[in-house]
Amino acid sequence: MIRKIFYVFFFLLTLHLFSQQKITGKTLSENDMVVTWVLVVNISNDQKVYSNSSGEFSIEGSENDELRFIKKGYERTSRKVSDVKSAMNVVLVRIPEEIEEVEIISTTGDLFKDSKRLSKIDKKDQLQKAIGLPKPPEKPREVPAEVKKVLLGAAFGSLDVQGTYDLISGKARRQKRWYKYEDVQLDITWIRKRIDDEYFVKEGIPAERISEFLEFSFTIKPEIRKYVKANNISRVMFTLESVLPIYVDRLKKSDNNTEQK
Repeated sequence: MIRKIFYVFFFLLTLHLFSQQKITGKTLSENDMVVTWVLVVNISNDQKVYSNSSGEFSIEGSENDELRFIKKGYERTSRKVSDVKSAMNVVLVRIPEEIEEVEIISTTGDLFKDSKRLSKIDKKDQLQKAIGLPKPPEKPREVPAEVKKVLLGAAFGSLDVQGTYDLISGKARRQKRWYKYEDVQLDITWIRKRIDDEYFVKEGIPAERISEFLEFSFTIKPEIRKYVKANNISRVMFTLESVLPIYVDRLKKSDNNTEQK
């Protein structure tokens, strides 16, 4: 009996291994130029790879599998595998970028007046660019008091009066909480500056809940914040892909519960 079970298991395993083949292809632009480092995801078996510096990719799969191609600045593309033996050329369409309006300033010929006008315009432009972005700290953060350090200092006859007060009053705890919140918001801002809102909206996340989703992702996959600090947007996007369906599913359940009420 055990031998029969083993044979059946071996047969199924062999069938599975032979059904999974290497699907190859190349990622190109509309102008037949190579597009490198495109994330290729096989939706059927959750395999993920990146196209190389020549735009070539190779991923495990079988016929009728759906492949998804993701690259920042390009529209998301999906292709079904019709023939595993034939290499596929996948064309990615670039997302049009909005060019800022250029304002042409007329001059009066008076150097003093014109220089004053230009300086006002520069200040206005700087203010617009700064809107919504956290300003860098003008001075280093005040280090919150630590219980161990205060107690250690007291044990050696050096009482930290301010540190003791910060601990008793709860100031140290509030500082840590605020710094943690600030760091999370900075990481969210960093990601949103590099990934278009459309990327998330297409996956079913409303634009007004993108920041909430990213904060949720930090909880589920803490390593995302390490990739942010390393300025590795590819790894960030790769990891976010695994959290997207979890969050979208929660949104749907929440909406259904609201409708029932």
